[in-house]
Amino acid sequence: MPRRWVVNASPLITLAKIGQLSLLHELCEEMVIPAGVKEEINRAPDENDPARTWIRSRGRDFVRQTAQIHPTISAWDLGLGESEVLAWANDHLGWEAILDDKAARDCAASLGIKARGTIGIILLAKKEKKISNATLILDQIRLAGFRIDPRLMQEAKTLAGEA
Repeated sequence: MPRRWVVNASPLITLAKIGQLSLLHELCEEMVIPAGVKEEINRAPDENDPARTWIRSRGRDFVRQTAQIHPTISAWDLGLGESEVLAWANDHLGWEAILDDKAARDCAASLGIKARGTIGIILLAKKEKKISNATLILDQIRLAGFRIDPRLMQEAKTLAGEA
């Protein structure tokens, strides 16, 4: 079954900061970025923000409008991007939500939507030999401002076979 991903801002921003956005293209067959996610990225104060630069060039090919957000998703009071990611995945069977926000991932689980975060992307990249050193990338995202519990970081390194 082909991988089809609908991607939120956090994974895009994080991977762009460390120059690893290509992992998304390499690991899935089809990718969508909801218009609300594009709006969030475009609000970056730095005109040279790597995710903002990407979404205005190559990334614009992936931007899609989403249908109305179902009240079940709205009730979670998530951000626009998270809500649109979940709305797309809910309306398109077989799509996986790529997001980091805990509440959004909990919402996905409650709706039966498969979800994966930035750490999961890195671990998949290691598993599929798109990268040789997950620890290097994990350390880079942390240095780039990605917030992660140190125990979870250690667990990710262990899962990558690098602890």
